[in-house]
Amino acid sequence: MKIVRATICLVSLTVIAACGEEPPPISVGELMENPRLLEATMVRCAQNRTEMKYEPECVNARDAVNRVQRAEEQERRAAMEEQSERKRQALRKTQEAAAAARRRAEDERRRQEEAEYLGIFEEIPADNGSAEMNQPTGAYAAPAATSNAPAVAVEAGTQTPEEIGQEDELPPGTDLEAVREELRRRQQSQE
Repeated sequence: MKIVRATICLVSLTVIAACGEEPPPISVGELMENPRLLEATMVRCAQNRTEMKYEPECVNARDAVNRVQRAEEQERRAAMEEQSERKRQALRKTQEAAAAARRRAEDERRRQEEAEYLGIFEEIPADNGSAEMNQPTGAYAAPAATSNAPAVAVEAGTQTPEEIGQEDELPPGTDLEAVREELRRRQQSQE
């Protein structure tokens, strides 16, 4: 019986010694993984700040809170950077679209001016105006221009045949500048 009592005493002393040791404090990683445990620890530490200020669990809890806040701040910053990049891309696309629209408008304006300019020269056929002189009515009338160039109809009898012949005859092989000069001269004489 003494052996049984000695065994029971030894077991009870072991249990008492095991219960007397404090469990290790909760680590920062465990607190960060379990938000409820972190919140409970912070509430317990906040109840008596002066006594619990340097306790290992409270120190770990404060460190975990700081790390969580930094992680949230980095996530927020990354989200703001992503949003900012999307806005920059949208602005860049808008500016590129506006520049393309301006280029298209400038090209269209240039085409219109060129069409108006070339519309003056479309009045002269390829055979240097001999078709206008051989009209059966005897009247010289410039064909209607395809653009905004003015067209003037001249009735028969207002110009002498010599004037008509002199103005309409262009020597063969004249270059484009000579044709343009002749058209300018005709427009000035008709005004």
